[in-house]
Amino acid sequence: MKIYNEEDYLNLAGIQHFAFCQRQWALIHIEKLWKDNLRTVEGELLHKKTHDGYYFEKRGDLLISRGMPVFSKSLGINGICDVVEFHLSKTGIQLFGRDGKYKVYPVEYKRGKPKDSIIDILQLTAQAMCLEEMLCCDIAEGYLYYGETRHRVKVCLDESYRSEVRDALDLMHQYYNRDYTPKVKPSKSCKACSLKDLCIPNLSRCRSVSGYIQDMIEED
Repeated sequence: MKIYNEEDYLNLAGIQHFAFCQRQWALIHIEKLWKDNLRTVEGELLHKKTHDGYYFEKRGDLLISRGMPVFSKSLGINGICDVVEFHLSKTGIQLFGRDGKYKVYPVEYKRGKPKDSIIDILQLTAQAMCLEEMLCCDIAEGYLYYGETRHRVKVCLDESYRSEVRDALDLMHQYYNRDYTPKVKPSKSCKACSLKDLCIPNLSRCRSVSGYIQDMIEED
């Protein structure tokens, strides 16, 4: 198993950008470009309401950690979990300084509503994989909370999602080490991207010089 040095860690939240659009991820995390739109501002406000710094609270048999820093040496990532819940359970793990055993559940907050894609699930899965490595436990389930519906969705963190996380991160490390930004692949998702004015996806639809010359030859 490969072990990454701390200086080579990538931002955990970047996997959601990468799954949405590899070029968007590279523009943000390699070229350090960013531009807010309504969605990103609303998302930032939601996260600030969820956690402002790291703190712990206890509600009966439930422990809640907000803004918990996490990392994985094997995946080469670090980041912040919005919320990690620890539920008192005989089948859980022992926590330092706490009586009893607890099962671990990551909870990721999103501004909108559930998506047709799995990009949010991959981010949640990456968080769970970090927690598993840090706490020496198994995490079978987590939750996605959506601000638009004000409802949380339970996610079974199966091996198919974990495999996609590992494959995505392996490619992300390769791109990062090469300073490689993928070419644009225009899609309907471009309209919702905060970086569309920096990425300029419509330029990819322009004909190449060789294509233009070939068209002129064929016309003659």
